[in-house]
Amino acid sequence: MSAPAQTESVALPRAGGKQAWVLAARPKTLAAAFVPVAVGTAVAAATGGVQLSAAAAALFGALCIQVGTNFANDVFDAEKGADTAARVGPTRAVQAGLVSARSMRMGMIAAFGLATLAGIYLTWLAGWPVVAIGVASIASGILYTGGPRPLGYAGLGDVFVFVFFGIVAVAGTAFVQTGGVAALALAAAIPVGALSTAILVVNNARDAATDVLAGKRTLAVRFGRRFAIAEYVALLVIGAAGCAACAVLLRSPLPLLPLLLAPEGVRLARFVARTEGAGLNRGLAETARLLAGTGALLSIGLLLAIRSGG
Repeated sequence: MSAPAQTESVALPRAGGKQAWVLAARPKTLAAAFVPVAVGTAVAAATGGVQLSAAAAALFGALCIQVGTNFANDVFDAEKGADTAARVGPTRAVQAGLVSARSMRMGMIAAFGLATLAGIYLTWLAGWPVVAIGVASIASGILYTGGPRPLGYAGLGDVFVFVFFGIVAVAGTAFVQTGGVAALALAAAIPVGALSTAILVVNNARDAATDVLAGKRTLAVRFGRRFAIAEYVALLVIGAAGCAACAVLLRSPLPLLPLLLAPEGVRLARFVARTEGAGLNRGLAETARLLAGTGALLSIGLLLAIRSGG
C-alpha cells in the first residue's frame, strides 16, 4: 500500500544514505501498523485482559511487516515498470536510483526476518495459530507486488489490505493477548480495514494512468474513476457500520465516538471526487489521518465502554 505523499519539490536524499531508506520505509504508512494493534489491544481489554508484552511484540511485528511490504512494493513495482519518472506520487527509492534493487531486496528480507523473531515470541505465548498468521502476512506482503501473478496487479489489493490490515491485524492482536477471537474483535476490525483500504483506493485512483501502461489492473483501472470514488464512499460507510456493530455488542454508545469524524469523512469524499492526479496526494495524507483518528477514538470508546460497564 502506497504512502500518503510528501511534497515532490523536496531535494532527494543521498543515494544509499539513511534518508533514502527512511523514504523507502514510507513512515506515513505506519499508521496502518499502529492503529490495528491499538484497537486490538482495546478489544483485548474488553474481552479478557491486556498482556503488554504480547501487545508490544505484535506492534513490533506489524511495523516490520509494513516496512517489509513497502520495500517489496518499491523494488517489484520498479522492476515491473509500474513506477516510472511519469508517476505523480511520492518518489520511490529504487526507481529514482536512491537504493539498488539488490539492496532493497536485502532490506525486505531483513524486515521480514525481524517480524519472524516477533512471531516466534508470540507463538511461544499464544501457540501455533500465530505461525499461520505470520506466514500468511509475510507471504501476502511479498506477493502483493511480487511473483508471477501479484495480488495488486490482479485487482486483489483492496481485498488484501482489508483482510490483513484489518481483520488479521486487529483480531490477531487480540488473539495473542486473550487466546481467542471474540465477535467484538471482528467488528472492531471493520473500520480499521475499511479505512486502510480507502487509502489504497485514493492511491490507485491517482496512479491509474501509469498503472494501466504497466499492466497493473487495479480496480480503479478495471472499472474507472467513478467506481473508485463510489468504493471510497462505501468504505467510509462500512467503517461507520463497524463502529455501530461494536456499540451493539458492548451495549454502549461509546464505540460510536469515531462518528465525530463523519464531517471530515464527507469533506474527504467530496475532495477525492473532485480531484485527480497529483492533487490526490493530499487526499492520501488526509485519509491516513482519518484512519489514525478513527483508530484512536474507537480504542478510547472501547475502553470507556468497559469502564462504564457497557
